[in-house]
Amino acid sequence: MPGVLDGIRVLDYGRFIAAPWCSAILADMGADVLRVEKREGGEDRWVQAVTETGEGGTFLQCNRNKRSLTLDSTTAEGAEITRKLVAQSDIVVANMPAAGMRASGLDYESLRAVKPDIILASATAFGEGGPYSDRIGFDGAGQVMSGAVYRQGLPGQPIRTVVPYADFGTALTMTIGVMMALYHRNRTGEGQHVEAALLPTAMMLSNAFLIERELTGVDKPRMGNRGTSVAPCDLYRSKDDGWVLLQVAGQPMFKRWCRLVGRVELFDDPRFADDDLRWRNGDVLNDVMARWCADRTKAEIEELLAGAKLPAAPLYSTQDVLDDPHVSAMGYLQRVPFPGAARDVPLIDTPFRMSATPGTIRRRAPLLGEHTDEVLSEIGYDGGEIAGLRSRSVV
Repeated sequence: MPGVLDGIRVLDYGRFIAAPWCSAILADMGADVLRVEKREGGEDRWVQAVTETGEGGTFLQCNRNKRSLTLDSTTAEGAEITRKLVAQSDIVVANMPAAGMRASGLDYESLRAVKPDIILASATAFGEGGPYSDRIGFDGAGQVMSGAVYRQGLPGQPIRTVVPYADFGTALTMTIGVMMALYHRNRTGEGQHVEAALLPTAMMLSNAFLIERELTGVDKPRMGNRGTSVAPCDLYRSKDDGWVLLQVAGQPMFKRWCRLVGRVELFDDPRFADDDLRWRNGDVLNDVMARWCADRTKAEIEELLAGAKLPAAPLYSTQDVLDDPHVSAMGYLQRVPFPGAARDVPLIDTPFRMSATPGTIRRRAPLLGEHTDEVLSEIGYDGGEIAGLRSRSVV
């Protein structure tokens, strides 16, 4: 089945997550994505190694459906190859500071001089135009500077989220911007520069905390796994040492919970008249739920909560996720072979589904420089010229 982005070529100079996951989604949808790497490989290729050759788990996720070209773009011949690639491309994706973009000839003005309707999608830590624009930063910078980490963790210990949500969120917002830019180009013939950054993405995800602070003048305390605005809400331990999450919000749900735990009198207690009051008196409600769970197995708790139509979920280990029947039935993980991997790699499927033009994982992440000769031949280099470029360490 043809992809919705068939015929679109993307040059991917991204590293780690924000830019590579953006271009991976474009590749899932049919775009021809060329990952351009240093001759020794990008640093992100070797982080969290899971294969015999050293490729990491995040790399395998974020670089499926791509081809790999190695290139030293600082050489005159490398710069010429870059220009030829740009001339045949629709989108350039990168995540590096503005100075690095200019030095590599990847800034918007340089790209537009080669191909006037090019779309540049760039991701940085803090965005361009402010006092922090020249700083570098990973996902954690967005998390800790957004105000979110200040609000999460234990009373005496703020805790950063282990999942790099600012990175992946930036990838998704940048992908939306790229698709808007393609739509605009189809209507007008004009390219443009799409910018995304970790800090505003993290602020978007925690904006309610900022609104609450501005309008009320207070920050709620850090409360571990307990809810930020409702109760009962926590991870509760079962008698067989499992854990179950429950989140109760709104009057109908709270009434069902009161009946389930055998405490119907709580529904008419003025301390628990609405969500805000329940949160303020959450210790009482969470203690009731903790005691109720302590007398039951994890399976019993799940069954009873489901029967009462209360939003609950078991705490899964990573192996639990891999073994889950719903994950399997839905095809959320696609298992793809990779050279040197102990078994097929479970790659997350395209994170949205389209009935007419679904995303597909057509090929594994590329080995370093696996498609160099193929790509160079496509832009006019013959075998002898490619051998010369390789002997001169350009590729």
